[in-house]
Amino acid sequence: VQLQASGGGLVQVGGSLRLSCAASGGTFRNYRVAWFRQAPGKEREFVAFIDRSGTPTTYADSVKDRFTASRDNAKNSVYLALNNLKTEDTARYYCVADSRIITSQKIEFRQYDYWGQGTQVTVSS
Repeated sequence: VQLQASGGGLVQVGGSLRLSCAASGGTFRNYRVAWFRQAPGKEREFVAFIDRSGTPTTYADSVKDRFTASRDNAKNSVYLALNNLKTEDTARYYCVADSRIITSQKIEFRQYDYWGQGTQVTVSS
């Protein structure tokens, strides 16, 4: 499956963005999907996970109650709503997918076979 992330941009602290991840080339409803991010000079970190049907979802503590993951399998798309953004949310955001990943590995980026190119989110103060 191929993944194409979009929706990033420059936003002020407290602002919002909605990231999209469009999939092609596979039966998307079979894939578990996650979002990761990486800031310059930092390790790649888990942000959110969404299961095949749209539930359950899991979030990193740093984004819980601010970010919301959703998906529309009919449109082969996954979304990540980013609200109340902080400067520390500045990073490149990647959507990833895998059809065989097990639940205990869902926050480990190396376990995902398919990656998009990412979309940049920059939060200014």
